[in-house]
Amino acid sequence: MTLSTATTSINNPGLQDIPPVICDVQTSLTELRRHPLFQHLTDSDFNNLATRIRVIDMDRHELLYRQDTDASHFYFVVDGRLRLYRLDYSGYERTLDSIGPGDCLAEVMIYAMPARYACYAESLKRTRVLSIPIRAYRLLIQSNPTYTEIALTHYASRAVSRFHDLEIMTIQSARDRLIRYLLNLLPADTKPDGEIELPLPKCLIASRLAMQPETFSRILAELKANGLIRVNRSKLYVSDPQRLKEIGQ
Repeated sequence: MTLSTATTSINNPGLQDIPPVICDVQTSLTELRRHPLFQHLTDSDFNNLATRIRVIDMDRHELLYRQDTDASHFYFVVDGRLRLYRLDYSGYERTLDSIGPGDCLAEVMIYAMPARYACYAESLKRTRVLSIPIRAYRLLIQSNPTYTEIALTHYASRAVSRFHDLEIMTIQSARDRLIRYLLNLLPADTKPDGEIELPLPKCLIASRLAMQPETFSRILAELKANGLIRVNRSKLYVSDPQRLKEIGQ
């Protein structure tokens, strides 16, 4: 399996010597192959598609794509993290989500007509993504009903996840929104002192939960003072997940 082009940079598409986040391109393809949208493709179909895929390396705070622009590619995150956000009518940035290694973004554009990116995608740190042509993938799944069904199953799973996100935003109490958000980050079988790696800087999580950064910090301090969590930079440790759940109900 080979990629169609060498590693490129957002700032200079012709630059070929940027040190990659993950130096083995084959590893990037192997990671992509594990994603639900690709793991059921035949070797022949995947190899043919791989010739159309390119690698993009990004520095911090670079834009992968812009809101309301034509979408010709969707992306797979190999390493790093991207923030998705929209600009509202006043120009204020509203953080929607963050996407980390092993996940795709903008894949819903495969079925969008016309295909236009719904938000901005910005790198939060050095990030490597694979760029997959929408038209090539669309033609591939149209040729095989099994591929189409798998893609729809993936979209259904993402839709359910989005409903959970929307449910959080219907909670009036800022404290309860934050508690529900933290609980959703915990693995299902979490024991006492369960660890949470915050996917975004705290100020962006505050934006994601529609609260001011000061409110976020105050609530976090209250939870810490009550012995419910411990904070170590971007990591949180939930002392008693069940008690936290009861408080947030």
